Amino acid sequence: MLADSDTRWKWGALTARRISPDTALHGFLLRGRATPTARQLAETGAGADELREVTVRDFLAAMSGTAPGTAADPDGTRPPFDVLVLACVGGTIQAMLHGLARTWAAAPRRPVVVTGYVGVVYEKLADGLLLRHGADIILANSPYDAERFRALYRGVGADDSAVTTCALPFLEGAPHDPGAVARGERPYRVVFAVQPSVPASRADRVHLLERAMAHARRHPDREVVLKLRSRPGEHTTHVEELPYQRLLDRAGGERPANFRLAYGNMGELLDGTDLLVTVSSTAALEALHRGIPTAVLSDLGVREALGNHYFAGSGCVTSWDRLDSGELPVPDTGWLAAQGLGAGADGSWAEARRRLAGLVERSRTSGLPAPAPYYSPRTAPGYLPGVLARHGLDTKGDPLPERSGTGRTGRAGAAARRLVRRAARGLYRAGVQRVAPLIRRWGQL
Repeated sequence: MLADSDTRWKWGALTARRISPDTALHGFLLRGRATPTARQLAETGAGADELREVTVRDFLAAMSGTAPGTAADPDGTRPPFDVLVLACVGGTIQAMLHGLARTWAAAPRRPVVVTGYVGVVYEKLADGLLLRHGADIILANSPYDAERFRALYRGVGADDSAVTTCALPFLEGAPHDPGAVARGERPYRVVFAVQPSVPASRADRVHLLERAMAHARRHPDREVVLKLRSRPGEHTTHVEELPYQRLLDRAGGERPANFRLAYGNMGELLDGTDLLVTVSSTAALEALHRGIPTAVLSDLGVREALGNHYFAGSGCVTSWDRLDSGELPVPDTGWLAAQGLGAGADGSWAEARRRLAGLVERSRTSGLPAPAPYYSPRTAPGYLPGVLARHGLDTKGDPLPERSGTGRTGRAGAAARRLVRRAARGLYRAGVQRVAPLIRRWGQL
């Protein structure tokens, strides 16, 4: 499994476990801006039997069976792995598909390639889907998504047979137990699940933070938890320029005693949650699956830029004012069924497992053709080369020549390059989270 951020690692690892239970999981972390820390990986709750941090060049070598520890059978007929889950951003997946097509061009056998989406698909549907085209299995997290995916592929003349319905792999955990509060086992818990990039502006994020604390003051018998994705300086799938931790440090007034911050695994926090509040986080689907009352905020409008438009028709769109007054959203049962939520969601993996088993058997007996993405130098000559070049590949899927600069070679050179990359990531994070917001504030003076 190849992943490029903490959230995609979680999705990829859990997907691999769901689609192919009881098999060894070899994890590859793609080195880049959002490479997760050890703490972030631990918080996902999704481990692997082996873990390596790699570059694109390293990964393609591993998939060819030529890298150390990934050698093929002595007769050269067995690939290093049977299944490959690509849990990356769309452009990276497209680059990997072209690189793998080149790597496997003459291979008698190759792994079955699986990919999909981490959660709610509320933006860039066409772009993201076409960048994923070429995988053997493209997982759709619900019947609703599967219908949209197939319609888009057919609309551009692309093969839609890879689209396979499943469920989000982290839909698990105990159902909501509303009686626990009445029995005195725990306080009523409200969890506000924040997002790194939604909303984007300082004013909007301060509004949501202040309303969460105001809810805690209005309901002193409740525990109000601000669920954070990452610590300052860490990165996740999206860049967080204005961490809530820093906004909270600068907020006026005293923090309510029943208001606290939380990191860690979302599933564990949901075990004792009675109301999940968010703008558009995928955590809403986890909560709805368990039967936890779920509020999708309309405070900042219902807009595509926020992603909460996806929940129109769910019965969950509401505001902090209504929550303060005691109103709880009631989800629409038809909407839940279309999203694959509730009872029977685990059975949705049966289709994906059957399809995977058939493709693995086909690979073993007659072989599979190399991946054939919709985008090619012929169909997208003005777009594809740039996507591939950003990942160090040429239009044939071959790695571009490595730059020669310092003249360092061997282990010393590799160590120096790693040190420079780490320093560059640190500078980038500082620039995004500290310098850029300061420049924007200067511009507003």
